[in-house]
Amino acid sequence: MTVHIDAPPEVVYALVADVTRTPEFSPEILRCTWLDGATGPAVGARFEAVNKAGRGPAWKNRPVVIAAQLGREFTFSRTEKFSGTLVWRYLIEPEGAATRLTESYDVTQPISRLGWFIIGRLYGDRDRRASIRAGMQQTVERIRETAERDIQSGRNSPDVTTTR
Repeated sequence: MTVHIDAPPEVVYALVADVTRTPEFSPEILRCTWLDGATGPAVGARFEAVNKAGRGPAWKNRPVVIAAQLGREFTFSRTEKFSGTLVWRYLIEPEGAATRLTESYDVTQPISRLGWFIIGRLYGDRDRRASIRAGMQQTVERIRETAERDIQSGRNSPDVTTTR
């Protein structure tokens, strides 16, 4: 999903890379906290996410950051039992004084048959791909609204450090 945001790339990156703010944007994330003493985005940093989708119970996963390039990219990988491995990527590209934000994911290890059964039966999600796409659209729109509101209100000083 791609969206144009009337805010500089550093402001957009600060929102995306602060995983503790993810519940403000994603309809499926209830909570995110940094683990192992991490306090911000850096390659190798881990965080715990608590997700909730459909009618099933919430579940936890522990992604690891694989790219953290200030104003350019924030990417993490998460592996869950029966649900394979997904790499979530936020690409941040300057468009004049604004930004083009693209959220995408790649399946690097497919969901197992048991995983698809659980998603369909327990969570009642018969079209998980469509649900993910709808959630991504909502996420990037909420990021856009927040970044543009922050710029208009003068709250635009990102405080995010990163390593490659």
